[in-house]
Amino acid sequence: MSGNHKTSGPGPGDRPSNARTTGGGLFIISAPSGAGKTTLGREIMKMVPGLKESVSYTTRKPRAGEADGVDYNFVSQKEFLRMAGNGEFLESARVHGNYYGTSRKDLEAIMARGEDVILDIDTQGAKQLKTKGPFPGAVYIFILPPSLEVLRQRLEARDTEGEEQVALRLQNALGEIGEYEMYDYVIVNDRLDDALERLKAVILADRSSLKRVDRAWVHGNFNFSEKKEVPE
Repeated sequence: MSGNHKTSGPGPGDRPSNARTTGGGLFIISAPSGAGKTTLGREIMKMVPGLKESVSYTTRKPRAGEADGVDYNFVSQKEFLRMAGNGEFLESARVHGNYYGTSRKDLEAIMARGEDVILDIDTQGAKQLKTKGPFPGAVYIFILPPSLEVLRQRLEARDTEGEEQVALRLQNALGEIGEYEMYDYVIVNDRLDDALERLKAVILADRSSLKRVDRAWVHGNFNFSEKKEVPE
């Protein structure tokens, strides 16, 4: 994904003190270019403690204001293909003429620390992860723009691509949107605040799902094998 962000209050690695769930969850977010997933990812980490972003590798050139190692790990095509050949990527894809990939080592290191990860990848990468199945508990979230016309306006307002690139991204967007049924949740990013609340709800609900329950804590705290008197 594209950026790491700071916030006041609990740090990104902090977990709620009353959490009885296991860490190391994975939230995969996809969207067509211009739908706002980068902004959503940045803002949700200010709202929800215990989230960490996986910074992807790419061969595209940095845009104005982007920093290496923060927004993306910017590498040459030669270096990217070397890493891919060595099996260093969990998933990789060529999008809009550039390569993007997720480092296996980086992602697994974050999850091993018990932190939840937001991974911003395109539909090709999401399909690869679903097919390979290395993270069966991963939550797949697709961000939709309210309309194709709004998407066009957002791309043009960015003023980072020419007319041909905007047209290419819109054409690719139709194919990406067609993959929405592969995802667990679909959030329409019409109003940023509303989309953030929905994304927050998905993350918090997943943290309370049965798959995330810390069974060792439950069994240690409530010994089912012994008959105990219930405190009055």
